[in-house]
Parts: sequence; C-alpha cells; structure tokens
Amino acid sequence: MDVTKGQIVQEVGWDDDCDSEISESLEDAIGDLLVGEDTDEICDVVLLWWRADDGDLVDGLVDAIRPLAEDGCIWLLTPALGDKGSVEPGIISESAQLAGLVQTSAERLGDWQGSRLVPRGTKK
Repeated sequence: MDVTKGQIVQEVGWDDDCDSEISESLEDAIGDLLVGEDTDEICDVVLLWWRADDGDLVDGLVDAIRPLAEDGCIWLLTPALGDKGSVEPGIISESAQLAGLVQTSAERLGDWQGSRLVPRGTKK
C-alpha cells in the first residue's frame, strides 16, 4: 500500500477476522496509530475492511469518502475470492463507480484482496 510517514490513515470495519499484520504494517509506515471510524480528521487513506454480508457496498464507500482528503484514496479490503464473505470483482467495480470512485490497482494481501479506489477525476 502506498502510505508514507506522517499520513493519517483511518481504519473502518475491523473485526476479529481481519489481518492485524496489515494494520500494524501501516502503523509502522506512517509512524503513528491508525485513527478510528469516529475521527473528525481529514484522512489521506481510508482502510475499509468489507465482507459480502456487511451491507450495501455503495453506502460503505460513500461513507468512506467523507473523511477523505482531496488527493486521498480508499483501500477496500475484502476476503479473497472463494473465501467466506468474498465480494465479486464486478460488484466492487460497479459499487465504486456508483460511489464516484475509480479502481486504480489491486493487490493480494494475505487472505484479503485489496482494491485501491480514488475519487473520479483524481490524478493518482
């Protein structure tokens, strides 16, 4: 994931099934703790853990945009395809588009699939 020291990263949707190594490596990279869901800070990155049964993904993405800095990004982490709670790539793509986002890259992170999403029109 593309984070640097001093950035503010918000973590949303963390639960017992999440990979704490991903969160910890982000904290190491930024040199600080991740901020929680109730933060009032403008965030450079939103780390959004999402499972198929978490509700409407479009709503989740719209909520994740609210604290996002103008040049920020959302890393949507979903269980790997075929695992319990996985989300089909087509659903991610369609939901991102409906929320005004564009997927710029994808990465496998352990048992999770990461999709980097930026607001439409962002040059990143």
